[in-house]
Amino acid sequence: MARDLVCGMYVDERSPEFKVERGGVSYYFCSRSCMLQFLEPEIELRRLRYLVGFSLSVGSLIGLLELLKPVQNHHLTALVLLALATPVQFVAGLRFYRGFLDALKARQANMDSLIAIGTTTAWAYSALVVMQDLGLLPQLVQPPQGDHRYYFLESSLIIGFILLGRALEHRVRVRAEEAVRSLYELHPDRAVVVRDGQEVSVPAEEVEAGEVVVVRPGERISVDGVIVDGYTSVDQSSMTGESVPVEKRVGDEVIAGTVNLTGLIRVRALRTGQETTLSQIIRTVQEAILSRVPLQRLADRVASVFVPVVVVVAVASSLYWSVVAGMPFNFSMLVAVSVLIVACPCALGIATPAAIMISAGRAAKRGMLIRSGEALEVLRRVAVVVFDKTGTLTYGNPKVFRVTALEWLREEEVLKYAASAELSSNHPIAQAIVEHARSKGIDFIEPREGSSHPGRGVTARVNGSTVVVGSLRFLESEGVEVPHALLEEAEEMQASGLTTVAVGVNGRAIGAIGLLDLPREEAREAVGELKARGVKVLMLTGDNEETARAVAEQIGVKEFKASLLPHQKAEFIRELRSAGGVVVMVGDGINDAPALVEADVGISIGSGTDVAKQAGSLILLRDDLMDVVRAIDISKSTVRKIKQNLFWAFAYNVALIPVAAGALYPLGLLLNPVYAAVAMAMSSISVTLNSMSLYRERI
Repeated sequence: MARDLVCGMYVDERSPEFKVERGGVSYYFCSRSCMLQFLEPEIELRRLRYLVGFSLSVGSLIGLLELLKPVQNHHLTALVLLALATPVQFVAGLRFYRGFLDALKARQANMDSLIAIGTTTAWAYSALVVMQDLGLLPQLVQPPQGDHRYYFLESSLIIGFILLGRALEHRVRVRAEEAVRSLYELHPDRAVVVRDGQEVSVPAEEVEAGEVVVVRPGERISVDGVIVDGYTSVDQSSMTGESVPVEKRVGDEVIAGTVNLTGLIRVRALRTGQETTLSQIIRTVQEAILSRVPLQRLADRVASVFVPVVVVVAVASSLYWSVVAGMPFNFSMLVAVSVLIVACPCALGIATPAAIMISAGRAAKRGMLIRSGEALEVLRRVAVVVFDKTGTLTYGNPKVFRVTALEWLREEEVLKYAASAELSSNHPIAQAIVEHARSKGIDFIEPREGSSHPGRGVTARVNGSTVVVGSLRFLESEGVEVPHALLEEAEEMQASGLTTVAVGVNGRAIGAIGLLDLPREEAREAVGELKARGVKVLMLTGDNEETARAVAEQIGVKEFKASLLPHQKAEFIRELRSAGGVVVMVGDGINDAPALVEADVGISIGSGTDVAKQAGSLILLRDDLMDVVRAIDISKSTVRKIKQNLFWAFAYNVALIPVAAGALYPLGLLLNPVYAAVAMAMSSISVTLNSMSLYRERI
């Protein structure tokens, strides 16, 4: 048996009515309506918004008319109420009837069953009373005299609130689809290929493995391949999360979707089209989104038992009073109607949305954007939190961490020469050095005859001296002598996880600069708080082992995985989930998107990429990692309120079912629909007040 991705119904795979093939995966649906919602999520979201606005507007108008007591029982008012409530019941509520019929076919009971039976009973009873009042039908039932003879308000608002919850949930799915489309935009449309000795521009999907692709500075690479000519720096942040561009030369591999920054290169294609790393990321995100089966809601679990029991009680009590007790038909019908109306928990429509919306509002004020009610439900049971490193645990920008100089020089001199030579470069390392020098108040000297050597470093004439800034290998290639003491110092920096840049003046190295993408100030505190709550903390990164270890030690993380590609991060998350327990992934980059959607809850850093934000079900707008801890607290308090709300949504109604069935009639007490309406109102008030108590809780 398969689960319908839209409504959660079980479908027999041996004889499916509706089946969709996407990405080599088969998806089964119980109805055409569910299949269309799956295929056209944006259209379905617009439709839900219209129906929510229509239902709640009409419900409000009905409530206003019912407040006009002088004309409450006037025939014209009754007709207007019936005319207003009918389209809400059978147009806006049509999906509930379809869901009810699908549940009957599958011999199941779900939330749609409860809503369809309850609202139809309220509407049908009210319509019958209107027809009797107008003299169009005989006196089949004897409604009580008073202000509340009709139940159009209840039926309309139940439908409106339930549709509101559906719209909020559906919006998350639409945003997830947008994340996939953003990933597609990373892949260039065209590529320049060398064919018959000529450079030819062709559609990127037509490039074949083994062909040589020419990539100029500033262009995105269209294939996974190996450089056969040229050297450059490549921005791989979209794929690996590395904040610093990576030096690439002949023999090094490059990845589709990354950006060639500085030099012209020729790349022999190894993987093209659907086989590239970027395509694998897209496929991973898409499959994770599509294959995620919605959680079986608590309300549905209750409804699966509650609905059949209520129907049996209503029918049995009606038959008892008409057949066994010999009471008239209108009496037995009133008993059945009273049971069904009092059993319909009006507050169920707001029990979950009310708590979620209040919590979401409170969280937003603290810089946490909650995009999924499901995330709030699951987050409280977190067992493992996995952090991406670059841009999540760290700021995502390299900073000068250490400057060393030979004994006869001051560190300021090393910075002065390095920053002056790097002044005209837009490389992130160059910008970090210049920014650090500025913060020290060092005066720059305008460089002359400067030149950039992609992937290696820069050379320039500064105040009459020849300055070389770059890797140790680059300095040696330029004939710069590197003293043994400085060489040991640089190697120590590298072993500590620092990106090391050496500075040479007039043929001799004078110092070295170590750069590090610094951990966020609150990272260690957040990790400590999570550990104190019994949560296991891990770190994943595309950076090298040394850098990862240095950051992990600073923030107190004992376990980490380095040099991971995006799909490897997702695979690691999948392995953690298979081991049991709720897994939370916190990330910020495109490379984190597969892992974010693979986790039970994905938390995105607000300063991260749009794709990561769309893939995550919770966004930290303030980039404060302590908000991960606060989000867990919010989840616990919200779920506690939801459970309390569900109790109050049923409590009054369930308690009055025996009374509605006539259990106290021998004592002269028979519950009629007026008291059923009072029970609905009491449960709604209880749910609303209980949800509002969330405002008093501190986060």
